[in-house]
Amino acid sequence: MTSLQLQMNTNLFVRNPQDTELGKRIITSSIRMIDEIGFEAFTFKKLAADINSTEASIYRYFENKHRLLIYLIAWYWNWLEYQIDFSTQNISDPEECLNIALRIVSQEKYQDPKFPDIDEAALYRIVIAESDKTYLTRHVDEDNKEGLFFGYKSLCRRIAELVKEINPEFPYAHSLVSTMLQAAHQQVYYAQHLPSLTEIKCQNENYDNEIFDFIMTMTMKSIK
Repeated sequence: MTSLQLQMNTNLFVRNPQDTELGKRIITSSIRMIDEIGFEAFTFKKLAADINSTEASIYRYFENKHRLLIYLIAWYWNWLEYQIDFSTQNISDPEECLNIALRIVSQEKYQDPKFPDIDEAALYRIVIAESDKTYLTRHVDEDNKEGLFFGYKSLCRRIAELVKEINPEFPYAHSLVSTMLQAAHQQVYYAQHLPSLTEIKCQNENYDNEIFDFIMTMTMKSIK
């Protein structure tokens, strides 16, 4: 199967990692390492050793590890929107499209063969554990002006459009969708680490169905 490339904001990187073999190795290894050791312990020095390269070569692609994290999370949001567009392209009923979109957001992630350099399952775990670090910073406004959060905002807008199709009078479509997207990932984190904050049980085999039921109920009861 031919691999695909997602279009990424050029402000996210110094050089597009999708264009070279070294860039792809940087992305592949950084996902695995951040998933294994966490973002705080992750460094370009460790990454360079892992890919048998130099820190200087990594800086030719990303100006710092925070910008690399934003890139990875932005790629994930773009990938979700791609999946939603692909899965709903021949469906006209907005409620059915919303159902599909929320299922895609909430379901457990597996390797997508169309993007062989990305471990989507590991990236999903990174989003759950680390995504808040991309914008809970003192320079969030500057990052926003550079368009670094466009992927997340585009995904929110895509799903909010479905909400408005179902109920054009609902005044909080974007507020609801951004809250729902956060909840879909936070509930997994709570179930794993702060279980008294949720009824979701990650040890259940179909816990992602519980996540879907929760966000679907929250969304539909709000807009109807």
